[in-house]
This record gives sequence, structure tokens and C-alpha cells, in this order.
Amino acid sequence: MIEKFWNKLTGSQLCKSIFRHGYEDTTRNRALQVRSNVFLHLHPVSVPEHAFKIRFTWCMGGITFFLFLVEAFTGVFLMFYYHPIPEFAYHDMKYLEFDIPFGIILRNIHRWAAHLMVFTIILHMLRVFLTGSYKPPREFNWVVGVVLIVLTFLLSFTGYLLPWDQLSYWAITVATNMMGAAPFIGHEGPFSVVNKYNDIRFVVLGSTEIGTNALLRFYVMHIIVLPAAAIIFMAVHFWRIRKDGGISGPL
Repeated sequence: MIEKFWNKLTGSQLCKSIFRHGYEDTTRNRALQVRSNVFLHLHPVSVPEHAFKIRFTWCMGGITFFLFLVEAFTGVFLMFYYHPIPEFAYHDMKYLEFDIPFGIILRNIHRWAAHLMVFTIILHMLRVFLTGSYKPPREFNWVVGVVLIVLTFLLSFTGYLLPWDQLSYWAITVATNMMGAAPFIGHEGPFSVVNKYNDIRFVVLGSTEIGTNALLRFYVMHIIVLPAAAIIFMAVHFWRIRKDGGISGPL
């Protein structure tokens, strides 16, 4: 009786006016559904069985992308309470931690997700290397992945100065002094062709010392330039995974 009612309903003019055609559960129709859906089209039409095995994929790429989303989400809220000015930056951190409800949780989620993101992207690159996923036809995507890991390191590096405490100040001092000793582009390095007013350290800090210019440059790089570049390269990375036939097979 139910089947008879269902057939009558689906054969009515009302149903046909809403659903223009019937649906046949075929491989082609399933593929068309995936490709025409704004969310599902990010995934391939078919996924090989080994791609579901955690011991093969480690799921580090997906976890890294998830942590990037966490960083972006929590970073937007942190921006409401932060001024990239030396006189305010440290006090803004303390105000956020001790006066804003759940502020210390928000900041620690952002900080620990950043540490985890560096850790998971290293594991992701290690998995790709060990499974030979850098070989043709995926060599271009391997290069894109190398760019992404460099961007992740730069995001971590630029975010390190923002709390403007002793740890961050002296860590950036050591790192930028090492830049000043780089060959050719550092004024203290071998074969130097620049001076302290136009070498790589000056470009990064905007001055010969760590101060207002350095904090503002690190802030802009951290919240705009580097995230935008990471989003572009991640889009290319995901697109190439699709075009290269999905995840690589076992060696």
C-alpha cells in the first residue's frame, strides 16, 4: 500500500513540477552529484581504498588544514584586543589573559594550535617523502607543499614577536642577528655587498633595531600577507591533488 502511494505521489503533476526528472542510482549520476555540489566537489568522485587507511595517510594534511582554520578563527578574536604598538602590546596580552572572560583560553588555543600546526605539517611532509608522493606526476605539488611549510614557519616566526615580552624580544633578536650574518645579503656575513641600512635584517625589521617598525611589520605579515599567501597556495595544493588523481598509492 505504501509503495502504491509512493508511486502515485512521485507520478503526480505536483511532484513532477518540483523534481524535473527522476534519479537513477548509477555511477555517472553519483559522479555528477559530487561535481555539481559546492561542498562535495572539493572531493574526488571516487577515493581509493588505501586513502582511508590512517596508517598510510596519517591524516596530517587534513589536521594541518583544520589547525589553520582554528588559527584564523581565534586570530580574528585576538585582533579585537591587540594594538601593534610597543607601549600597548604586552599590556594587551595581560589584559586579554586576566580581564577578558575566556581570554586566556582563547590565547592558549591560538598558541598551542600554532605549535601543533608546525608539528603536523612536518609530519605530513615526512609521510609524503616516505611514501614517494613527491615523484611524477606529483612533483609540482611537492614544491607547493615546500612553499606551504616555509609559510607556516614564517607565520610562527612573525607571531612570536607579537606578545612583546622578554622571550619574544630576545628570540627575534637572535634570529634577525643571524640574518645579518647571511652571505651576500647580511652586512656582517661573508661576501657582503650591503651595509646595515639595506641588508636583509633592515628589510625585516624596518630599522637597525627591534622597535615600533619591526612590531608593525611582523603584525601585518602575520595577519594579512602570510595568511593570504597560504590560502592561495593551499587552494593550488588541493586543486593539484584532484588533478593528479587523488592521494598517491603505496610504494
